[in-house]
Amino acid sequence: MKPQDYIDRENRYGSHNYHPLPVVLERGEGIYLWDVERKRYYDFLSSYSAVNQGHCHPKIVNAMTRQSAMLTLTSRAFYNNVLGEYEEYVTKYFGYDKVLPMNTGAEADETALKLARRWGYLKKGIPENEAIIVVCDGNFHGRTITIVSMSTDPESYGGFGPFTPGFVKIPYNDANALEKVLNEQGAKVAAFLVEPIQGEAGVYVPDDGYLKRCYDLCKKHSVLFIADEIQTGIARTGKMLACEHEDVRPDMLVLGKAISGGVFPVSAVLADDDIMLTIKPGEHGSTFGGNPVACRVAIAALEIVKEESLAENAMRMGELFRKKMSEVKSNMIELIRGKGLLNAVVIRNKNGKTAWDVCMEMKEQGVLAKPTHGNIIRFAPPLIIMKNEILDAVDRIARAFEIVGR
Repeated sequence: MKPQDYIDRENRYGSHNYHPLPVVLERGEGIYLWDVERKRYYDFLSSYSAVNQGHCHPKIVNAMTRQSAMLTLTSRAFYNNVLGEYEEYVTKYFGYDKVLPMNTGAEADETALKLARRWGYLKKGIPENEAIIVVCDGNFHGRTITIVSMSTDPESYGGFGPFTPGFVKIPYNDANALEKVLNEQGAKVAAFLVEPIQGEAGVYVPDDGYLKRCYDLCKKHSVLFIADEIQTGIARTGKMLACEHEDVRPDMLVLGKAISGGVFPVSAVLADDDIMLTIKPGEHGSTFGGNPVACRVAIAALEIVKEESLAENAMRMGELFRKKMSEVKSNMIELIRGKGLLNAVVIRNKNGKTAWDVCMEMKEQGVLAKPTHGNIIRFAPPLIIMKNEILDAVDRIARAFEIVGR
């Protein structure tokens, strides 16, 4: 089969809810991907930061295959011999009393919303069905009906109403806006849900001090500070969690993606007993949540982050990437921003050429990335990337800008 044959088959039999770059991949290892014609590429998307540890990391794959040969699923109707080990490991790893295991990022965010509302009613004393959760413009927390009810992106919510009530939207990177809401409605606000860096919005990095001020405002008004670190967590921004850049410990921490190294769907919500124990048996759950394979995979994935010093490497390589990209001569580059190895380039269209055209040419040059919001290219390679690979990849990216910008 030719690449177009694979593409045509997906288009024929699959829903059209994505617009992929026209490359058909069949193998991955470390920072590289190979297509069906055996061309090698640098992966500069990392499956939206799920593959921080690199593609098919042998330690994670071995953990998965060993456990898969023994026991894959018990559901939560019974105990198994792995879940408790994982729960102890992950709670001590991040410093929380309890974890509630789920599978996908959207499920984890939904779990956090339910916990926040339940805590608001039982602990804060908010009248039943009146809890408010404050969210930010430009957010991306998933695709469920409740989550798109929080969205300000018409592509996410348009045509999917009616929507779930109970959310107040404020500008991102504006602590004064949060303060205003809390001063006016704080008695009914259960939580503030925020991405420390807005990834899908185009790697929008807030001002220094924003997270800490928001956290302090939440403490003042007895409001839970929930950090969605599904994309920014697990060493991506140069710290284990992006909130650590401002010494903020969220009341609830939402994780996904790289907690499994991209090998298996794993997500988690972490919180202390005062929050987590508000949900009783039968009130929330998942057939696959906390399955033995996921638990083994997550332990291995998190061990790798520390064993291979991925946060420290992300910090160094991110600084190098932004420095070298700032030296690229192209009038299509309007702005470079990011933290660690979560970066973006804002594109200025030229002669009808857009960010999509740049990504298409980057593909030809052997680098894979994808536009977001039309004119922004997100650059997020696996955190195991090294200096010479960054330099080579940036040379290829620069060549793509030169060709498209002619």
